[in-house]
Amino acid sequence: MELVEVELARVVIHQKGDQQFIHLRERHGPRGFPIVIGYNEVEEINRKLCGVEPPRPLTHDLVGRVLKSLDHRLHRVVISELREGTFYATLILVPRGEEPTTDNQRLVDCRPSDAIALAVQTGAPVHVAREVFEAVATD
Repeated sequence: MELVEVELARVVIHQKGDQQFIHLRERHGPRGFPIVIGYNEVEEINRKLCGVEPPRPLTHDLVGRVLKSLDHRLHRVVISELREGTFYATLILVPRGEEPTTDNQRLVDCRPSDAIALAVQTGAPVHVAREVFEAVATD
Protein backbone atom coordinates (compact mmCIF):
# COMPACT_ATOMS: atom_id res chain seq x y z
CA MET A 1 0.00 0.00 0.00
CA GLU A 2 1.39 3.40 -0.99
CA LEU A 3 1.38 5.88 1.91
CA VAL A 4 1.35 9.67 2.30
CA GLU A 5 3.00 11.08 5.42
CA VAL A 6 0.80 13.66 7.13
CA GLU A 7 1.07 15.93 10.14
CA LEU A 8 -1.44 17.34 12.55
CA ALA A 9 -2.03 20.83 11.16
CA ARG A 10 -4.89 22.09 13.30
CA VAL A 11 -7.12 21.16 16.21
CA VAL A 12 -10.58 22.76 16.29
CA ILE A 13 -12.40 22.63 19.60
CA HIS A 14 -16.06 23.67 19.79
CA GLN A 15 -17.17 24.12 23.39
CA LYS A 16 -20.74 23.33 22.36
CA GLY A 17 -21.54 20.19 20.41
CA ASP A 18 -20.14 16.72 20.13
CA GLN A 19 -18.30 17.11 16.83
CA GLN A 20 -14.71 18.28 17.05
CA PHE A 21 -12.17 18.39 14.23
CA ILE A 22 -8.54 17.66 13.63
CA HIS A 23 -6.98 18.61 10.32
CA LEU A 24 -4.22 16.52 8.80
CA ARG A 25 -1.97 17.96 6.07
CA GLU A 26 0.50 16.16 3.85
CA ARG A 27 3.97 16.67 5.29
CA HIS A 28 5.47 17.86 2.01
CA GLY A 29 2.60 19.66 0.33
CA PRO A 30 -0.43 21.89 0.73
CA ARG A 31 -3.29 19.38 0.70
CA GLY A 32 -5.09 18.12 3.75
CA PHE A 33 -8.38 16.95 5.19
CA PRO A 34 -10.39 17.06 8.42
CA ILE A 35 -11.46 14.17 10.62
CA VAL A 36 -14.45 14.54 12.93
CA ILE A 37 -13.72 13.24 16.42
CA GLY A 38 -15.31 13.38 19.86
CA TYR A 39 -14.78 15.99 22.54
CA ASN A 40 -12.80 13.73 24.89
CA GLU A 41 -10.43 12.73 22.09
CA VAL A 42 -9.82 16.31 20.92
CA GLU A 43 -9.16 17.37 24.52
CA GLU A 44 -6.63 14.54 24.89
CA ILE A 45 -4.82 15.52 21.68
CA ASN A 46 -4.82 19.19 22.70
CA ARG A 47 -3.54 18.30 26.18
CA LYS A 48 -0.64 16.40 24.63
CA LEU A 49 0.16 19.24 22.22
CA CYS A 50 0.18 21.75 25.10
CA GLY A 51 2.30 19.50 27.33
CA VAL A 52 -0.28 19.40 30.13
CA GLU A 53 0.36 16.51 32.51
CA PRO A 54 -2.60 15.29 34.57
CA PRO A 55 -1.96 14.24 38.18
CA ARG A 56 -2.75 10.61 37.26
CA PRO A 57 -2.39 8.85 33.87
CA LEU A 58 -5.35 9.07 31.52
CA THR A 59 -6.23 6.33 29.04
CA HIS A 60 -3.76 7.30 26.30
CA ASP A 61 -1.03 7.73 28.90
CA LEU A 62 -1.84 4.25 30.17
CA VAL A 63 -1.56 2.75 26.69
CA GLY A 64 1.83 4.42 26.24
CA ARG A 65 2.99 3.04 29.60
CA VAL A 66 1.76 -0.46 28.73
CA LEU A 67 3.71 -0.38 25.45
CA LYS A 68 6.82 0.76 27.27
CA SER A 69 6.46 -1.92 29.96
CA LEU A 70 6.12 -4.55 27.20
CA ASP A 71 9.30 -3.11 25.61
CA HIS A 72 7.50 -2.02 22.43
CA ARG A 73 7.12 1.33 20.71
CA LEU A 74 4.67 2.89 18.31
CA HIS A 75 6.52 2.80 14.99
CA ARG A 76 3.81 4.62 13.06
CA VAL A 77 0.09 5.15 12.56
CA VAL A 78 -1.58 4.29 9.27
CA ILE A 79 -5.02 5.60 8.35
CA SER A 80 -5.81 2.82 5.94
CA GLU A 81 -9.47 2.98 4.99
CA LEU A 82 -12.49 5.18 4.56
CA ARG A 83 -15.75 3.26 4.66
CA GLU A 84 -19.18 4.93 4.68
CA GLY A 85 -17.64 8.17 5.96
CA THR A 86 -15.65 6.52 8.74
CA PHE A 87 -11.85 6.45 8.81
CA TYR A 88 -10.03 3.34 10.03
CA ALA A 89 -6.52 3.33 11.46
CA THR A 90 -3.86 0.86 12.52
CA LEU A 91 -1.11 1.17 15.10
CA ILE A 92 2.14 -0.45 13.97
CA LEU A 93 4.05 -1.60 17.03
CA VAL A 94 7.58 -3.00 17.08
CA PRO A 95 9.97 -4.08 19.83
CA ARG A 96 11.90 -1.12 21.23
CA GLY A 97 15.25 -0.73 19.52
CA GLU A 98 14.33 -2.83 16.48
CA GLU A 99 13.39 -1.83 12.96
CA PRO A 100 10.05 -3.24 11.76
CA THR A 101 10.00 -6.51 9.85
CA THR A 102 7.11 -8.72 8.82
CA ASP A 103 7.97 -10.98 11.77
CA ASN A 104 8.21 -8.42 14.57
CA GLN A 105 5.41 -5.96 13.69
CA ARG A 106 2.17 -6.03 15.64
CA LEU A 107 -0.83 -4.36 13.99
CA VAL A 108 -3.60 -3.02 16.20
CA ASP A 109 -6.90 -1.73 14.78
CA CYS A 110 -8.00 1.54 16.37
CA ARG A 111 -9.84 4.80 15.83
CA PRO A 112 -7.77 7.51 14.11
CA SER A 113 -8.35 9.90 17.02
CA ASP A 114 -6.82 7.44 19.50
CA ALA A 115 -3.99 6.64 17.12
CA ILE A 116 -3.18 10.32 16.60
CA ALA A 117 -3.27 11.00 20.35
CA LEU A 118 -0.68 8.22 20.80
CA ALA A 119 1.38 9.53 17.89
CA VAL A 120 1.44 13.02 19.41
CA GLN A 121 2.46 11.52 22.75
CA THR A 122 5.28 9.42 21.30
CA GLY A 123 6.37 11.46 18.29
CA ALA A 124 5.52 8.62 15.90
CA PRO A 125 4.73 9.52 12.28
CA VAL A 126 1.22 9.37 10.82
CA HIS A 127 0.59 8.04 7.31
CA VAL A 128 -2.54 7.82 5.17
CA ALA A 129 -3.12 5.27 2.41
CA ARG A 130 -2.66 7.10 -0.91
CA GLU A 131 -6.12 6.10 -2.19
CA VAL A 132 -7.77 7.40 1.00
CA PHE A 133 -5.77 10.61 0.86
CA GLU A 134 -6.65 11.24 -2.79
CA ALA A 135 -10.34 10.65 -2.03
CA VAL A 136 -10.56 13.28 0.73
CA ALA A 137 -7.70 15.79 0.33
CA THR A 138 -8.27 19.39 -0.66
CA ASP A 139 -5.96 22.40 -1.08
